[in-house]
Amino acid sequence: MHKNIDEIKKLEGPPQIIKNLFSKAELEKFLDLYRNLPTTVHNKKQNVIKKRWLKDYNNELEILFYNKVRNEIGDFKMDNLKDENNNDILGLFQESYNPIGLHVDAGFNSDETIFKQTLIPLTSKGSTVIFKNKFYGSSTNFTIDANELNVKDLKYGQNKRSSEHLNMFEKKPFNNDDHKKYLKHEKIENLLGLEIDLVYEWELGSMLIFDRTRLHCSSSLIEGKKIGLTTFTKK
Repeated sequence: MHKNIDEIKKLEGPPQIIKNLFSKAELEKFLDLYRNLPTTVHNKKQNVIKKRWLKDYNNELEILFYNKVRNEIGDFKMDNLKDENNNDILGLFQESYNPIGLHVDAGFNSDETIFKQTLIPLTSKGSTVIFKNKFYGSSTNFTIDANELNVKDLKYGQNKRSSEHLNMFEKKPFNNDDHKKYLKHEKIENLLGLEIDLVYEWELGSMLIFDRTRLHCSSSLIEGKKIGLTTFTKK
């Protein structure tokens, strides 16, 4: 559990969609960066390719990104993991062919005051579901799958697995229509007590900003593949 929960709560607010923030040329630079970065994870079971945004691969993009985000949320620090050489990782590119499950990106250091996270779509098809529900522990994948819950040997930077969200919120059944429309990849029993706040329909040039305490996941609406860049901030 985070130690600075009161501070974190003071920084919270509704999700924001910033439209027309990046030009086509700027998005192409992000895609070029993605192509040039080494693959970190290729999870063939989930059909996901992950690449870490390594520092100093493109200083121009680092400055561009920082300034654009600061204009929207004010001063912040990047909440970076480290690579094998102890260098900062600025974010995570994900190329997904299947939807990403329910989780929270609340960080791995309970002493930090976590702030906002951002999502920049680099392909036009896809959507992300942000729930009203919040979690103040560490980064976690929420599941009722027994095999997932038995995964204990986690590597550095991997989310823990938990079903504790089912005991945190009211036992209100999840909306059936929302489940059929957006979340067919999730068992509806895993969504007990959750309520959708926003469905972000991916749009090139836009950026989604939301609190790192928010539970979220991909929607089940994917055509082919989608590529996005996620970054994490702290105070």
